[in-house]
Amino acid sequence: MHILLVEDEMKVARFIRRGLEAEGYAVDVASDGSSGERKALDGQYDLLILDVLLPKKNGFEILNTIRHDGFKSPVLMLTARSATEDIIKGLDKGADDYLTKPFSFDELLARVRSLLRRGQQSKTVLRFSDIELDTVSRRATRKGKRIDLTMREYALLEFLMRNGGRVVTRNQLAKEVWGLDFDPGTNIVDVYINHLRKKIDVGFEKKLIRTERGKGYVFSDKENSRPKR
Repeated sequence: MHILLVEDEMKVARFIRRGLEAEGYAVDVASDGSSGERKALDGQYDLLILDVLLPKKNGFEILNTIRHDGFKSPVLMLTARSATEDIIKGLDKGADDYLTKPFSFDELLARVRSLLRRGQQSKTVLRFSDIELDTVSRRATRKGKRIDLTMREYALLEFLMRNGGRVVTRNQLAKEVWGLDFDPGTNIVDVYINHLRKKIDVGFEKKLIRTERGKGYVFSDKENSRPKR
């Protein structure tokens, strides 16, 4: 899961980032409102953790803009303000939850897990670049062209799309798609990646499945992609 944290207090940002990364999440950090808004609109994030009092642009303004521009992922707002009217204002603008400073990391983590579960359950159609995957009908299309997938290919594509922009290792793919502890002597993951590439990349100018040498694979539409952390 990929999380964007917009927080200008660097000690707080480091505390949150280290804790979430220790739990296995990928975390990007923005330290002001303008850069946070750009990252939210440009990236593929499963959750936004958004402070209210930020330089350049406050959290309420960011929330209003990104929701208007189609940002669908859950938003958890952080603030030193505990006034009821501020909480209501954030929720009315599209926040999914609200956490008042100071807070314990365990409380933050519980909110994060709850929002991510809720966000995943609500995403019946995954979209990345020009490809769509309906997780109910298990139907994939790219630029309106239907892509027929086997069960394993579908599971592989879904996992790659849910982790778009992040490097996923062969071990992760083997465990998620086949439920296996990865045997370095087998090339089953690479074989299926090649099968999937032929179906979703061949014939299209923009290639989505990219190899990160010595690391694994990344699902990205950027030519010079950098794994998001």
